Amino acid sequence: MVNVLVVEDDERLNRIITTVIENDGYEVRGFLSAMEALDEMEQTKFDIIISDIMMPGMDGFSFATMIRAVDSKIPILFMSARDDSLSKEKGFRLGIDDYLVKPINPEEILWRIKAILRRANILEQEKISIGEFSMDKKSVSARYKNEEFSLTNREFNLLYKLLSYPNQAFSRAKLMDEFWGFESDSTLRSVDVYITKLRNKLVNIDEFKIKTVYGVGYKVVLQNEK
Repeated sequence: MVNVLVVEDDERLNRIITTVIENDGYEVRGFLSAMEALDEMEQTKFDIIISDIMMPGMDGFSFATMIRAVDSKIPILFMSARDDSLSKEKGFRLGIDDYLVKPINPEEILWRIKAILRRANILEQEKISIGEFSMDKKSVSARYKNEEFSLTNREFNLLYKLLSYPNQAFSRAKLMDEFWGFESDSTLRSVDVYITKLRNKLVNIDEFKIKTVYGVGYKVVLQNEK
């Protein structure tokens, strides 16, 4: 699943953009400053970055410079009220992939994301196959050794998330927010219960294991990466 990073200091616009992107089926995280985004990038792998230019503290140009110093390939889309050719030239010289002028039509961001990802050959993952175990997001189904593997919807979504990012640890709080929601009356213990259910169902599958990351949460470890 494609993971999108949005950096925009206007809180309302940030919320609008991240909601539109999320509703289109992407994973998305929004931050109000470049420094916050850089901190998150040390822990989370993103597939595309959407960034404002004029932000307090570190601006978009400095942000892009820091990213390109460590990653020459991740696509970067600038969005800015600055419509002058010098700003656009500076951005493209720094290595950005596209430039969108505010005010922004949120739907256009989706068009730009899809075009950039096509050029970068980053396609949204709809199926996961690990050894003889497979998951199909579109049909919400799993199979093992060519036979149907029974999972509830929540078990499926939780496992699909973990398998999409092998070796990446997810906190119980993040999993709770994503799969139970902020308004849920459930506690973090519910995450532990579902992880236990999944482990019991997956006990005979050797291709991967769900590991506890003490003090953090859970991650999937592939057999060939133990």
